[in-house]
Amino acid sequence: MRRTALAATAVVLAMGLAACGQGSGGGGSSADDAAQVPADPATVTGTITVLTNRTDQVQDGTAKKYAAEFNKLYPHVTVKFQGLTDYEGDVKIRMNSKNYGDVLSIPNSVPLKQYPTFFASLGTSADLSKTYDFTDHATVDGKVYGIANIGTANGFVYNKAVWKQAGVTDWPTTPQQFVDDLKAVKARTGATPYYTNYHDGWPMTNWGNALGSPSCDPAANDKLATTKDPWGPGQDLNTVDSLLYDVVHEKLSEADPNTTNWENSKALIGSGKVATMWLGSWAVVQMRDAAEKAGKNPDDIGFMPFPTQKDGHFCSVVRPDYQYGVNVHSKNKAAARAWIDWFVNRSGDARAALSISSVKGSPLPDDLKPFQDAGVQFVHMAYGRTAQVDEIDKASEIGLNSQDYPQHIVDVARGAAGGDKDSIFDDLNKKWSDALGTVG
Repeated sequence: MRRTALAATAVVLAMGLAACGQGSGGGGSSADDAAQVPADPATVTGTITVLTNRTDQVQDGTAKKYAAEFNKLYPHVTVKFQGLTDYEGDVKIRMNSKNYGDVLSIPNSVPLKQYPTFFASLGTSADLSKTYDFTDHATVDGKVYGIANIGTANGFVYNKAVWKQAGVTDWPTTPQQFVDDLKAVKARTGATPYYTNYHDGWPMTNWGNALGSPSCDPAANDKLATTKDPWGPGQDLNTVDSLLYDVVHEKLSEADPNTTNWENSKALIGSGKVATMWLGSWAVVQMRDAAEKAGKNPDDIGFMPFPTQKDGHFCSVVRPDYQYGVNVHSKNKAAARAWIDWFVNRSGDARAALSISSVKGSPLPDDLKPFQDAGVQFVHMAYGRTAQVDEIDKASEIGLNSQDYPQHIVDVARGAAGGDKDSIFDDLNKKWSDALGTVG
């Protein structure tokens, strides 16, 4: 979150979560609230509602097929799905009551320390970390409250055919080179060089996942707990947010970001009408499917790392995608936990999505082979100080994981809000520094 709208959203969220924790829907978990994997599938009964941002899987029947496979092992559980386009916004509102599904992807806006208020424990970190990666992202006091299905490398999904038409075949190694390459796309092709996905909002939160890529530093997140000017020159957030600002300011993105549409963006990049989008590696398979539906070559869709190098190599931060949690108020915790366990371990969804499975020992997907061949280093971030960073972020009313944060950058860059890049960073640094002093 940033500036006026950003600060307002942060305050609303803080008030909502506080209210939820004080009786409108909250109530911390206890031993009775734990959601353990059932020992005997035949004894598990009930109907569960799964909230998901994967509207495509709900619409094309994939979710229904998964439920049918799940029922072969758990025949007495009925699984219902609710696909939400504005996932973050809708679920944030629902969490002011007890009615936020039985299984849900944990919204990015929920601070880690509040996980026990809203979600049931899935087990201890000591046990679950032996099987799954990324459990540290959802661990509070030794208990895990969310399990990721996949991990994603972060980078730009791009249409290689369009970039080649623009005369660009090599990955840019600097932000300025990336901007220059987009200018070539604009000058030599009919494609929109970059697509923000501003309107749906949640895809823009992925910009925050670039933290750690410019510096190749696994401690980049933890350092925010002690850094007074995270948007200062040379800092990762300065590099990342500068690139977003410059792309929009140079008119290399869509003419009106309010008209963007996530589902339609797949067809746009698949058909070559859009050249580039910043997303996770999970998106590659969806864009390739869209290219095929448009009668284009799915191999035209590629994936490139953030345009910076450290000691001669690119770095891509590998983070968990949404982590699945069980509503602490669910009446069918055993069934909900059974669904998470089956989906992550048995559904094959991670493999189908060409994504990095969170199950330890799983092979890397084929779509990341170009990264391996190019020597891109995968950075696994440390999150030992996430709770403290969350506290500073909340006090600053910035909202590092919110969609309002990058949206405000876009608004200033396109002239829809006052200020410029320097004023954005000056204000962010002041807010962060003041909050750091307060929390400290």
